[in-house]
Amino acid sequence: MLDAGLVRDHIEDVRRGLRSRGLEPDAELEQIAGLESRRRRLIPEIESLKREQNTAADLVAQAKRQGQDASPIFAANRARAQQIKQLETQLDGVEQQRLAQLMVLPNLPHASVPVGKTADDNVEVRRAGEPRTFAFEPKAHWDLGPALGILDFDRATRMSGARFSVLLGAGARLARALINFMLDVHTREHGYLEVEPPFLVNADALRGTGNLPKFEQDLFKIAGDWNLYLIPTAEVPLTNLHRGEILDGRQLPIRYTAYTPCFRSEAGSYGADVRGLIRQHQFDKVELVKFAAADSSYEELEGLTRNAEEILKRLDLPYRAIALCTGDLGFAAAKTYDIEVWLPSQKTYREISSCSNTEGFQARRANIRYRPNGTGKAEFVHTLNGSGLAVGRTLIAILENYQQEDGSVLVPEALRPYMGGIETITPR
Repeated sequence: MLDAGLVRDHIEDVRRGLRSRGLEPDAELEQIAGLESRRRRLIPEIESLKREQNTAADLVAQAKRQGQDASPIFAANRARAQQIKQLETQLDGVEQQRLAQLMVLPNLPHASVPVGKTADDNVEVRRAGEPRTFAFEPKAHWDLGPALGILDFDRATRMSGARFSVLLGAGARLARALINFMLDVHTREHGYLEVEPPFLVNADALRGTGNLPKFEQDLFKIAGDWNLYLIPTAEVPLTNLHRGEILDGRQLPIRYTAYTPCFRSEAGSYGADVRGLIRQHQFDKVELVKFAAADSSYEELEGLTRNAEEILKRLDLPYRAIALCTGDLGFAAAKTYDIEVWLPSQKTYREISSCSNTEGFQARRANIRYRPNGTGKAEFVHTLNGSGLAVGRTLIAILENYQQEDGSVLVPEALRPYMGGIETITPR
C-alpha cells in the first residue's frame, strides 16, 4: 500500500509514477484527496470537543462550590458526547474509504525502472549460456513427456479438468530432485532459512501481499464456512511470517526459502501458454523471500536475483535476465527482474522466475516494521521475493534442452546425485 502521507503531500509525484505504469489515476487520487480533506477537518473538531469534555469536570466542581445547579453542564456533556460519537463514526467511515482507495493503487516504480508500456519495452540486462544447436527438430515438452511415459495430461484432465498434469516415474522423481537441489543450494550456500508454511491462508495474509482485494479472481477459495484460500505462491505465507511485528534491524536481512505447491485460477490467460506445463492451475515452486533495511534493499534485490540465476547456471540452461519496464511491473513491485530460460521448441526465452523489491508496499499492508539499530523509531521494512525456481518450468527446460534424437533425455550432472545416479531418462 502506498504511504497515505506520500499521496497527500506529493500527489503529483504519485500521479506521474502511476501514469508511467499506463494508468490514469486522476479520479482515484481526487477521491483520496477529498477524503483526506474531510479527515483533516474532522480530527481537530473531535479533539476540540474532547478537550471541552475534559474540562467539564472542573466546571462541575466549580458550580458545586458556588452552590449552583450543575445539571446544565451534565446535559451539555451528554450532548457533546453524542456529537463526538457521531463525528468519530464519520471519521471511521472516511478512514475506511481512504484505506479502500489506497489498497487498489499499485506501487510506484523505482527511479531505475525503464519507462515503457508493454513487455516489448523491457530491457535485457544480461544473458548466460548459448542455446544448443540440434541436429534434429527439437520436440516440445508436451510431446516429449508423454512419449517418455513420465507426463500425462489426459488422466489429469479426467480427474481435475484442463490445465492439470500428472508426473509419473522419472518425471515425478525429476521434480522432487529439482526441489531438493534448489533448497540445498539456497539453504547451504545462499544463507536462506528453509520454512514449511501452511498452504492455506486467510484473507488478511493475502491483503498483506497485495493479492487482495484487487486479484481475488485469480485465487482458489475454500468452500463452506472457511475464510481460507489456497496459496498462489509461498511469497504469501513467508511474507506474513512477521505480520504485525517490529524486527530488530541488526538482524536484517532475513532470508527465507520454501517449497510449496501453488494454486492459481490464471483468469484471463489464453493462447499457447495454456498448453503443457507452462501455465497450470497447480504447480510447484521454490520461493525466496527477504526482509531488508530500506537503505540496502536494492543491493539485496541484486543478490536475490543472482541466487535464482545460480540454479540455472548449475543446470547448464541458457537464460537471460530482463528488467521489466514501468508498464509491465506487477501490482506490488517497485522493481522487477524476470529471468527467462531458453526453450528450443519455441525458439525463444520464457519466464522461469520473477524477482521483485516491493519496498515498504507490502510491509505497510501487513504492518511489518523494524528498528534500524535495534532501538529508536520503527519504520517499515522492505520485502523482496522471487522464484528460485518454478519447478515445472525448470522441468520443461530440462526436457527440451537435454533431449536426444532417440527421444531420451539426459539428466543434468548437478541433478544426478538426487536422481540416484540416473543419467538418462528413456521411454518406459
